[in-house]
Amino acid sequence: MLDALDITRMHDETTRAWHLPPEQSIISNEASLFADNLLALATAQHRANFDLWHEEDKARDPGADDAQIAAVKRKIDRLNQQRNDLVERLDTLLISGLAMQPEAPLHSETPGLIIDRLSILALKIFHTGEEINRASATEAHRSRNRERLAILLEQRQDLAGCLDNLWAEVLGGTRRYKLYRQMKMYNDPDLNPAIYKNKGT
Repeated sequence: MLDALDITRMHDETTRAWHLPPEQSIISNEASLFADNLLALATAQHRANFDLWHEEDKARDPGADDAQIAAVKRKIDRLNQQRNDLVERLDTLLISGLAMQPEAPLHSETPGLIIDRLSILALKIFHTGEEINRASATEAHRSRNRERLAILLEQRQDLAGCLDNLWAEVLGGTRRYKLYRQMKMYNDPDLNPAIYKNKGT
């Protein structure tokens, strides 16, 4: 059910496809948020990270005015909430039907959180590759980014191995994890003072 290679391959393929013009991409930009299989959920979660990455770029544009920054910030909040909700959905799907051993050592990080980290690494790898190949880049810039790319690829290989090892240990009864709710407060109108104060409550 869980294979890190399948997930990292999907991350790379969709990242490349989503950077193409729509008419050239064979992968839909609308990853299903209602999917009930692992790879489809991981794709939707990666899409949230993909969109979040590019909205954060807009927020750092020195030419953006205050209204543009405010609109981007609101979109970032929505995307970050979606990203975290999808991590929880990944973990909910993975934990359903598992009979984990209560005496097994508890792992602090869930598979969903590792998949999220792999997604971010895929985006860093893609954009670092862009910098290596940028026509206006100096050789020093390219060399620096080749070094960065080697580190990122090693980090992803290590992390993917950790994901596979964790899952094997969970299935073997020698490791367990819990579904931790992230309890985000910033988008909740009942928990964020900046929102509920403006509602007069």
